[in-house]
Amino acid sequence: MKEQPTSPSPVPPAAQDPAAGQDPVPHPVPGDGERGAEHRPVLVVDYGAQYAQLIARRVREAHVYSEIVPHTLSVEELVARRPAAIVLSGGPASVYADGAPQVDPALFETQIPVLGICYGFQAMARALGGEVDHTGAREYGGTEVLVEREAGVLLDGLPLHQSVWMSHGDAVGAPPPGFAVTARTASSPVVAFEDPDRHLFGVQWHPEVKHTEHGQRVLERFLYEGAGLAPDWTTGNVIDEQVARIRSQVGDAQVICGLSGGVDSAVAAALVQRAVGNKLTCVFVDHGLLRAGEAEQVERDYVAATGVRLHVVDARKRFLDALAGVTDPERKRKIIGREFIRVFEDAAREIVGHPGPAGAAAAGEQPARFLVQGTLYPDVVESGGGEGAANIKSHHNVGGLPDDLGFDLVEPLRTLFKDEVRAVGEQLGLPEEIVHRQPFPGPGLGIRIVGEITEERLATLRAADAVVRRELTAAGLDGEIWQCPVVLLADVRSVGVQGDGRTYGHPVVLRPVSSEDAMTADWTRVPFDVLARISTRITNEVPEVNRVVLDVTSKPPGTIEWE
Repeated sequence: MKEQPTSPSPVPPAAQDPAAGQDPVPHPVPGDGERGAEHRPVLVVDYGAQYAQLIARRVREAHVYSEIVPHTLSVEELVARRPAAIVLSGGPASVYADGAPQVDPALFETQIPVLGICYGFQAMARALGGEVDHTGAREYGGTEVLVEREAGVLLDGLPLHQSVWMSHGDAVGAPPPGFAVTARTASSPVVAFEDPDRHLFGVQWHPEVKHTEHGQRVLERFLYEGAGLAPDWTTGNVIDEQVARIRSQVGDAQVICGLSGGVDSAVAAALVQRAVGNKLTCVFVDHGLLRAGEAEQVERDYVAATGVRLHVVDARKRFLDALAGVTDPERKRKIIGREFIRVFEDAAREIVGHPGPAGAAAAGEQPARFLVQGTLYPDVVESGGGEGAANIKSHHNVGGLPDDLGFDLVEPLRTLFKDEVRAVGEQLGLPEEIVHRQPFPGPGLGIRIVGEITEERLATLRAADAVVRRELTAAGLDGEIWQCPVVLLADVRSVGVQGDGRTYGHPVVLRPVSSEDAMTADWTRVPFDVLARISTRITNEVPEVNRVVLDVTSKPPGTIEWE
């Protein structure tokens, strides 16, 4: 996302003085929906491809807003979202398989620009009267594409020979009537076609993956030339649109935000502060599931940078009591989410009842009605909130909230990926050490202990985690590693030898991963000498641990967190 250097910095402390009365700037009228009328979405229709989220990411990298929707939406439901364009994703099925999703031909009569990719390309061809054949000639992985001399809109100016990433068994044998074939391979006569007059385009390969040469160029030519869209979705207008939406939603009400010290809640709070000024109070809950030094970082760095009012709640005993005896990870998440909300409800009453610099409101004001959460788009998708997405795990911001929630939620980051949130945080002027710190889950160390959570186990995990963070920083690897969860296998013990005696201690797991947005990830190749130092220090300095192991699983199939 492109930065807008002229955007103002976060609201300074003076502008938040309760004596100042009103908000520091007037409230504009919001545009259409959450994004403003000028940014109609490109809808990525998910046919079950592992790359649907990646398509959405690549569209956003072209500075065009995108959203993922399920293939079960009708044409009427798609049109009702007022899309600027539609991309039909790949998928694992054959278009001829029983129950395989199909494309309603009525979609192509709406005059909405459409790009079909892989399965979407074949489903598009079939719906429009083309031929899709069981050729028996499969194309997987790197494949050379031969671009026709009449390259059309998508491939104009690109090399006539290029390597792309294929993943298909069926093949288009003949294009639909009115379509020009613009590319082929040695075994497939039609791997790209288009009808520019109707704004309809398709490619058999995956332009969204890095292995495809010129893939981003193909997507951009569809967006800019085929659909006529402008690359104007930027950090600056994300801020402007969200500020307008927040003001419209909140009005003159009081707002509280659960500030964890992580980048998500920090950026969400800064956006809301930009919108409502001194109507926001941040609540920092020390739930006893934090890493070493995190409470101090919030109180020192974030408050110093923004001047936000901070209300600190010591709820360590409350959370540990609620989690006693619980080992199931979903129950942990839901309990932590429930207790967060209950703490916020209590804090809202305390804040209103205690006016002054440490309180949020003058005596007699109504309790806070709105709760800010740093929910991100991957949280929504993985919690089954992506309209058709599978529920991989509940997130305390999405799937772990109690039914009798006493707040209306304000979620200004709900449509953003993590790297986009960081760009917004930089634009808002937040400290580097907050904006670029490793992600840390809302449930904290509670989901990094496999087994029951106790005070002793938390202390063990904190000590091991602190060693890992210090060694990775000392090795200069913070910029290479997206996140490195340290997991304590509390219900597992292994035999070891420390000193001259036999031990029966716990293993810890290192999970260093590299990612762009947490939707997919690969394990980071940490140098062996760094791993050796980490292992030696943990087994020497943390008596309860006698074994350190490395998780080398990508996502998918494994999630980043273990629970």
